Amino acid sequence: MTPFDRLALKYDRWYEQPFGSSAYRLELECLKSLTGKFKLGLEVGVGTGRFAGALGIQVGIDPSLEMLRFAQKRGIRCVQGVGENLPFRKGSFDLVLMVVTICFVKDPFGVLKETKRVLKDRGRLVLGLIPAESLWADFYREKARNGHPIYRHVRFYPLSYVKEILKEAGFENLHIKSTLLEEPQDEREVRNREVVEGFDPRAGFTCILAT
Repeated sequence: MTPFDRLALKYDRWYEQPFGSSAYRLELECLKSLTGKFKLGLEVGVGTGRFAGALGIQVGIDPSLEMLRFAQKRGIRCVQGVGENLPFRKGSFDLVLMVVTICFVKDPFGVLKETKRVLKDRGRLVLGLIPAESLWADFYREKARNGHPIYRHVRFYPLSYVKEILKEAGFENLHIKSTLLEEPQDEREVRNREVVEGFDPRAGFTCILAT
C-alpha cells in the first residue's frame, strides 16, 4: 500500500473545495492550451483521474490502487505501475501527460526516458509542475516541514534542471506557460484567472510542452 492509498478520498475531495476547484479549473485551462489534438493519450501518475478525464486521456497509470479506483469510475483505462517502468510498447501513445508527477517520483530522468520510449515519433509530453524557484514551492515546503501528509513526499526541482533532463531524455521544442499568479494560499478561491506565456516565479502552476 502506498501513502496515497490512505489519502485517496481526501485528495479527491480537495478538488471540490473553494481553492482546489478554482485552481483546478485554471490548471486544466493551462494544460489544455498545450495538449492539442491526439488519438491515444496516457497520464503517468493519473491519481484519481480528474485531469485525464477532463482532457479526454484514455489510459492512466499510478502506483496507488485506491487512486485508480476513482480514475476508473471516470472512464480511464487504469494500470497499476510506476513511471520508471511503463508496461507499454514502444511508440504506443501520441500524448503523455504528467501533472506534478515529476515532483513525486524517485527517478525523474528515468521516468522521462520511459515516456520518450512509449511516445510515437513527434509525440508530445505535457508536464504540469511547481518549479523550486516558485514562491508556491516555499509555501508547500513549509507545509511539508509541518508534517503535511502529501507535501512531505514532494521534491521540487529547479526549472533549469527539468529542462536539462528533458533534453537528455530526447525532448526538445519546449513551450512554457504559467498560471495561479497570486500570493500562495490554499483556502480561498483563486481570483487571478490569467494564463501567461513563459515561466513566472509568482506562478503556482507551470506547464511545459515538449516534443
